[in-house]
Amino acid sequence: MRSLQLCLAVLAGFATTPSFAQVGGSVETVARNATNLEPAFAGQTRAPELRAGVAFRSDVVVQGLDKPWGMAFLPDGRLLVTERTTIRIVSPDGTMSGPTQGVPRVDQGDQGGILDVVLDPDFASNNLIYFTFSEPGEPPATSTAVARARLIEPAGGPMLEDLTVLFSQSPKMDSRQHYGGRLLFDREGFLFVTTGERFVPVGRPQAQDLDSLLGKVVRIHPDGTVPADNPFVGQPGAAPAIWSYGHRNVQGAAIHPVTGRLWTIEHGPRGGDELNLMERGADYGWPTISYGIEYTGAPIGGSISQHEGMVQPRYYWDPVIAPSGMTFYDSDVIPAWRNSLFIAALRGRHLARLTMEGDRVAGEERLLIEGNPRLRDVQVGPDGALWVLTDGTDASLIKLTPTP
Repeated sequence: MRSLQLCLAVLAGFATTPSFAQVGGSVETVARNATNLEPAFAGQTRAPELRAGVAFRSDVVVQGLDKPWGMAFLPDGRLLVTERTTIRIVSPDGTMSGPTQGVPRVDQGDQGGILDVVLDPDFASNNLIYFTFSEPGEPPATSTAVARARLIEPAGGPMLEDLTVLFSQSPKMDSRQHYGGRLLFDREGFLFVTTGERFVPVGRPQAQDLDSLLGKVVRIHPDGTVPADNPFVGQPGAAPAIWSYGHRNVQGAAIHPVTGRLWTIEHGPRGGDELNLMERGADYGWPTISYGIEYTGAPIGGSISQHEGMVQPRYYWDPVIAPSGMTFYDSDVIPAWRNSLFIAALRGRHLARLTMEGDRVAGEERLLIEGNPRLRDVQVGPDGALWVLTDGTDASLIKLTPTP
């Protein structure tokens, strides 16, 4: 594996207990876009820079991936890595399988393709995997969909069998953007699916419409059926799969290793990327409230960031970092990182580490910031290393390990 010199300034040494050093003001020094919008509470944005004092090395495990999006660790330590039109199996030493056969047809334009992938909680006995993809409909309409299939590995290479589409977002839209697409099982075995509002004028207001699956976080059983205790089950005119609504484009989700609660992260427009603590049946406000502005520079709606009955983000960025995958560090291999939240930034081209104190962001640190490409996903491996996917048509899988 080739070592990359990607860190700009990590502190020397490897802490055996968490010890953070505040090195000044906010890590963000660029002027805000939404200058008329103030945070709802102290620390909601531009937290102080807190460094964890961890020195690490970054090594390229695989290079040449075609628009990878998500990854999941198999019980034997290998990884499933999604690409634009397929899924590959990657060994820790960099050995990579050929394309997995049996994947469904996807609309691969723009942000489309095969997106996230997760294992069934009982994968060891049933070999089932779940993945999101951009599902083509009547051209040019597409939507986010979730498929389940059994992963097998015959001599000719990996294959999917017994594939079933469990969830298909409706309505389909003439758009190839804002698919959302993150998948996650909680501790009770429910499957959460994140979606986007598809980045078209007709789709935007549907993020707050309960009869639409655009701009929602969805909660289903592993077989695709709707849990009876979902918040809108039985409510006339509401889609029963909805768990929360008022989202723009949720591309990150993670379960806190201590509390077990679900956190998500979503893209804002110009400003207003949000980190949210998820609440059952809650409205997260898009597009009524936002901490950003339109790409044209115009205000969004009534140019408000707070509204009664709509949940505030626990943290936001302005200007945006374009957050995608996220994970809580839950290993003892690097104690100084334990319970930190790591976020892969696309536009920011860095790995953000947030120091959490309860439900509050106490500090921010930016890693991998020298000459780095866009980052798409981040996961904690069974070895305690951080595994990072870069973005694009010649992308890499990178492994971060501490240096003694």
